[in-house]
Amino acid sequence: MCAVAERAARNHVLSKAPSNRISVLNVTVDAEGTKPVTVNVEVEVTLSPLMKDCDAEKLANEATEKAFVAIEAFLRELACKSSK
Repeated sequence: MCAVAERAARNHVLSKAPSNRISVLNVTVDAEGTKPVTVNVEVEVTLSPLMKDCDAEKLANEATEKAFVAIEAFLRELACKSSK
């Protein structure tokens, strides 16, 4: 689940900014518990000064949202498989 969330966040950032224009991209995903599961996602993005038209904070927030969407989809799929 953590890998799925991290991949979704990274893919979103890389879809909006080329990798050579990203100075820092740190994605941290922590999961605790089983039922309920608590998930924390942190995305840190620092862009090159050449990326003047891109808001790094907004991009990080969007990537965090994409990570949570991916987590939800993963958990729904897992629930469907376990109920069969």
